[in-house]
Amino acid sequence: MSSGQPRVPLDGVRGRIVLATLALVLVTAAALLFGRYPTPGFMDPRSVFSDPLALRVVLLVRLPRVLGALLLGAALGASGAALQFVFANPLVDAGFLGVSQGASFGAALALLLGGSSFVLFGAAFGFAILALLMSMGMAGRIRFGGAVLRLLLSGMAVSSFFSALVALLKYGADPLKSLPEITYWLMGGLSGTSWKTLSVAAPIALLSIIALVSLRWRTALLSLDEATAASLGARPRLERAIILGTAAAGVAAVTAMAGVVAWVGLIVPHIARLALGGDGSPTVPGSAILGALFVVVCDALSRGLFSGELPLGVTTSLIGTVAFFALLVGRRVNVERG
Repeated sequence: MSSGQPRVPLDGVRGRIVLATLALVLVTAAALLFGRYPTPGFMDPRSVFSDPLALRVVLLVRLPRVLGALLLGAALGASGAALQFVFANPLVDAGFLGVSQGASFGAALALLLGGSSFVLFGAAFGFAILALLMSMGMAGRIRFGGAVLRLLLSGMAVSSFFSALVALLKYGADPLKSLPEITYWLMGGLSGTSWKTLSVAAPIALLSIIALVSLRWRTALLSLDEATAASLGARPRLERAIILGTAAAGVAAVTAMAGVVAWVGLIVPHIARLALGGDGSPTVPGSAILGALFVVVCDALSRGLFSGELPLGVTTSLIGTVAFFALLVGRRVNVERG
């Protein structure tokens, strides 16, 4: 996979990652003060210490939500970059393995049956992992093409299968009760994020992010053809399965927490490659940082711009499609093995 971008020296890459991290810290602090209380816009920081209600809003509402946005963006960004390395294709994300669609079906089923928030999380996470296992199992039974092509084809089939099941559930849902809940969840959002939901999703998502960043050198090797990767000491089949499982677990956890939030895993790795230069292993941690930054900004806009909250998935899709079109017009993305 080649982006056609000039390489940046290692010191320059580290400097840019530090700058991105500092920007993330500043944006996170600003997001905690941004909202519609006590007036639309940014809250005076002094009111946090003088107004008890403002302090409660920040600590009990905004802080867990902003942390959820950080977690969501980092997990989707890191997993998107890793999957693009594995498939040697800059146009894939977790949706190509059926993970997002499996989570959607699990959540829709839980909502239809009236399950609690923990049942919803468990169903979404469980069906997301099931979708990944189905994709990998089906790929193992296909008798033509390379391993990556088989995974891609099986993932597309599994994605379509779970999408059809979601449509079937929506067709049979109560239009006055279950259907609006399912539709809203499928558009994605962090309005229901609390310390309790974070305590369930965060351990899995954090472990996934840490593992993907730690394995970034091995992941980068998988973008080479299998013979070249093997000659450099990689075990493509085993390492591909590990990376896929790790990325899927993180995506499943944050999707179960926040619903389907599109475009983050697709567009953020492109931006990371532009910012860091080329397709090297810094793309994975860079994508985690920029993904967190992107989602924090989108979530702040979703909850603070209008009197009614926009679904987060709508905001990320609007901004993501505009950014992706700008990338397509402004530069050429080569879909090929390095």
